[in-house]
Amino acid sequence: MLGTAKGEPVMSVAGLLKRDQLDVLIQTLRARGYRVVGPRAKSGAIVYDEVSRADELPVGLVSVQEPGRYRLEDSGNGRLFDYVHGPESLKRFLFAPQETLWTVEQNGEVRFKETLPEIRPLAVIGARACDLAGVSVQDRTFLKGRYNDFSDPYYATRRENLFIVAVHCTRSAATCFCASMNTGPRAREGYDIALTELEDAFLVGAGSAAGEAVLADLPLQPAHEGEITQAAQAIDAAARSQTRRLDTENIQALLFNNLEHPRWDDVAERCLSCGNCTLVCPTCFCHRETDVASLDGKESGHQRQWDSCFTLEHGYLHGAQIRPQIRHRYRQWLTHKLAAWIEQFGVSGCVGCGRCITWCPTGIDLIEEVNAIRLPAALRRRHGAQPEAKT
Repeated sequence: MLGTAKGEPVMSVAGLLKRDQLDVLIQTLRARGYRVVGPRAKSGAIVYDEVSRADELPVGLVSVQEPGRYRLEDSGNGRLFDYVHGPESLKRFLFAPQETLWTVEQNGEVRFKETLPEIRPLAVIGARACDLAGVSVQDRTFLKGRYNDFSDPYYATRRENLFIVAVHCTRSAATCFCASMNTGPRAREGYDIALTELEDAFLVGAGSAAGEAVLADLPLQPAHEGEITQAAQAIDAAARSQTRRLDTENIQALLFNNLEHPRWDDVAERCLSCGNCTLVCPTCFCHRETDVASLDGKESGHQRQWDSCFTLEHGYLHGAQIRPQIRHRYRQWLTHKLAAWIEQFGVSGCVGCGRCITWCPTGIDLIEEVNAIRLPAALRRRHGAQPEAKT
């Protein structure tokens, strides 16, 4: 077993895969009928796209992330997964940004036809621990289980055909706080294969029967104790390097008891209500449904599209706008993400990936917002904040 410095188990190690043999993994997945996607550098960011060779991956690139800032730099070290993560999680591969749920045809009679997706099995290489935690949260939203009485057939179809090759993080970005959310930087579950990148090889382990079957076709070498220790120390160092931490103690009561806190007005002066944070979030699932008619009026498609609670339209309810101000919309997002989600699904809606901080145009940091609400009134007055609003 591979573990952290504290002895916590990470994954069973099946062996060592040399870096120049990563192509064998890609070709093995393709031979098994999977469409393979992985991280690629495009337009100054790391995004998921189809890959057929390992040299298409972001060789030697690292991502520098700060509030409202993202850039790629060439480290020259030849590593493939030092970039931490880009704006994309696994969400779009399961919960499509736009899809037709059913069509209606009128040709003498009205006929409804569902349009379940015809999915080719998909293998994603490079998923991080926070992304796997995001999928786990989305599963509670879309799949039948303890928190849901039905399964969304569109999500379920994609979920059943998804093969995940995870990568344990050995670097953290300045905006990461997965360690404080207990979701990373190591992947604990939800993957088929997991990789830990070393200098010229990968420690490889399986997390499912499907993963074990794929590993059986790879030219693995025995992993030595020194390599296992090195990997464990690198993962632990990534966790210890994180300077951001979200204090989740009594966070439900904290947010629900401060719905009129002056901080909501403060953040509203900086928030553009653009919805970037919801688009890059691995767990946000707000959507709208609309009908698109053909030009001849004989057919229409009922479509589901990603939406955001930051849009004015999303706040309309029976002709009334229930969240007319940005303060209302940011409050809705933050309290749902960090508090109401726990009541709904038994888990936080935040996985600590930090994407909402990196990709916010004005650099709003949800950790700072929560800390400001936690700050006692006496300290707020000392720092010149406005008196707390009466509730």
